[in-house]
Amino acid sequence: MVQIEQLVQTFLSQKSIAVVGVSDKRETGSNLNYKKFKANGYRVYAVNPRISTFDGAPCYPDLNSLPEKPDAVFMLCNPQVTEQIVQQCVNLGIRHVWMHCQLGTKPGLGGSKSSVSQPAVEMCRANGIAVIPGTCPAQFLKPDFVHGVIRRVCKAFGFLNVS
Repeated sequence: MVQIEQLVQTFLSQKSIAVVGVSDKRETGSNLNYKKFKANGYRVYAVNPRISTFDGAPCYPDLNSLPEKPDAVFMLCNPQVTEQIVQQCVNLGIRHVWMHCQLGTKPGLGGSKSSVSQPAVEMCRANGIAVIPGTCPAQFLKPDFVHGVIRRVCKAFGFLNVS
């Protein structure tokens, strides 16, 4: 079993991050994490095929459309979309993926609040992609009070171990 902190530190050491699932309709975890990454000095690319701009910057329909290959991809989307995005990561040679899940990394724990797809996790591992199958960057990147509490609770109950 791998401690999530090792995977998180490696992911957060990357310089450019694509954030899949930003929305112009409502505030989402993707929006929050896009802004957190940007505020912390990352080159950040918004990805959503439905919109052309986000937060004053271009928004791209998919990873293939980005102006550069990102070092890492964070996604908060439907698990079927996760599988498509991971396939794009494989094709592009992207080595770091984070699939959002509100409640840790245990399969099934987040229910409908999870982007984690077990076939996508397996595809990452089969292709040498370091994958974080759950939890949220906002719990690790200068967390606010709520995200800090969620992280501590998940850690206390063993929900931050990746098998």
